[in-house]
Amino acid sequence: MTAQDATTAPGTPTAPDSPAPPAGDRPAPPARSRAAALGGWALTIGLNVAAPILTYNALRDHGWSEFAALLASGAWPVLDSAVHLAWRRRFDEFAVVTLVFLVITAVVSVVGPRSALSLLIKDSAVTGLFGLLCLVTLLAPRPLMFYFGRKFATDGTAASTAWWNGLWEYAGFRTTLRTMTTVWGVAYCLEAGVRIALACTLSTDTMVTLSPVLIYGVLGALALWTAAYGKRARRKGEQHAAAMTAAQA
Repeated sequence: MTAQDATTAPGTPTAPDSPAPPAGDRPAPPARSRAAALGGWALTIGLNVAAPILTYNALRDHGWSEFAALLASGAWPVLDSAVHLAWRRRFDEFAVVTLVFLVITAVVSVVGPRSALSLLIKDSAVTGLFGLLCLVTLLAPRPLMFYFGRKFATDGTAASTAWWNGLWEYAGFRTTLRTMTTVWGVAYCLEAGVRIALACTLSTDTMVTLSPVLIYGVLGALALWTAAYGKRARRKGEQHAAAMTAAQA
């Protein structure tokens, strides 16, 4: 969901239970750099998809075992998280979640049976754990997608962060983010189940290529759905605002 979508989601800022605040009472949505966004996605895809596959195949060609090559190729996603953390230069809730999952991934990679199959299953279980975390945070004051949205819909400045935090007072904004959190949670739980089943069926070489495709395929599908859902929410908000204006007139 983009910053512009968030401002006009149902209930934001024209919810019937909350009067619309004057435009000057809150910061405007932050300007977004398309070049920076594309660069970030290129870096993410390169370090999380291309680099692990190339590293695994190169190490296998040099006689490494499947387990050792798979474990070594997993260093690239760790580097990606470190680069983004250094880029942002601050430790927010998103960074905490990323660090926790990096620690969990590292622990499960070295604990238990040391085989390529077990490593693939553990890796899939971690994404399933992310899905469960999404669903569990629905019981918290703010769901996980609130913090993810704040990372990607703002530029990290105090003004844009305050703008995003202020949107939480609107019922429609809360409903939108809780719906997104639910969809992401269910999707990643299902994705983990599918990848575990495939890991038990297909060869390791096939899964090394297929696994990141599944991970980022699901991520891409969820991103497209999120954008479409945000736009639909904006249209509903605009229609509701028009209806309220007509009724008041």
